[in-house]
This record gives sequence, structure tokens and C-alpha cells, in this order.
Amino acid sequence: MEKIVALSLLTPFYVAQAAHRVMRTQEGGGSVVNIGSVSAHTPQPGTAAYTAAKAGLLALTKALALEWAPTVRVNHITTGLIRTESAASVYRADGGAAVAGVIPMERMAVPEDVARACLFLASGLSGYVNGADLPVHGGGEFPARYLAAKAAGGPG
Repeated sequence: MEKIVALSLLTPFYVAQAAHRVMRTQEGGGSVVNIGSVSAHTPQPGTAAYTAAKAGLLALTKALALEWAPTVRVNHITTGLIRTESAASVYRADGGAAVAGVIPMERMAVPEDVARACLFLASGLSGYVNGADLPVHGGGEFPARYLAAKAAGGPG
């Protein structure tokens, strides 16, 4: 549990503090973008430490956004399922097709989806965005009751 909290909450906090020390003195300030998870909003069984850490990261983002404005902006990206090579074994033989079926965009994110959101939040295009939580999760997941009704031939 301590390692999960250290990796998912404390490390981003320490990195943000180091970045802030530099950004607060430079012309134009800067932007910190924290990468979170849908788990901060919707816990899953067996993920209590991860969920708590990611919820803490979201709260930390909002707190730092208040403290460091107007010089340094701090924002958060809530990611959903991301198709990566290292996660491929989790998605079984169908390569994630069944998982993608519960996402409104009908696919898992790829790392480039998250990278583009980071670039937006770090750029001047989002110069007035501070303390935001940008969902990059393809619309989330369909509710279980919707999927059950659809599978039973109902109006889903």
C-alpha cells in the first residue's frame, strides 16, 4: 500500500514542488499536468490504495492550483483504459475488444490521446484553465444496467 501511495500521490507532489520552484521565477510562469485515473471517481474492487492515491492526486491538483495561481497553473487529466504494450496481457486473447465494447468511443485510449491532452493543458491555448480535471476516457463506461438490458435484448 505504501508503495502505491508513494508512486501515485507523493511522487507527483514532489515533482510538482520542484517544477514550481523553477516556474514561479520564470517569465510566463508554467503549467503542471497531473495524470490521474477514473479510479479517483469510480473505485473498483481490490483497488483501495490506488483509488485513494488517485483521489488524493485530484485533490492535490485543485489545492496547488489555488496556491500557485496566477503564476503556475495546475491541472489534472483523468485517464481511462489505455492500450499499451505492457498492459496487453490484461486484455486477454481478444486484445481488448470486449473491454472496448463498454466504452462509448468503442476503443481504448492510446498513449497519444493522453499526450495530446497534456500538450493542450501545457500550452497557451489553455492559459485560463487552472484546477481543471480533463477526462480523457472516451466517455467513461456504459453503466452495468445498460449493458445488462442490451445483452437481454432490451432497449439498452
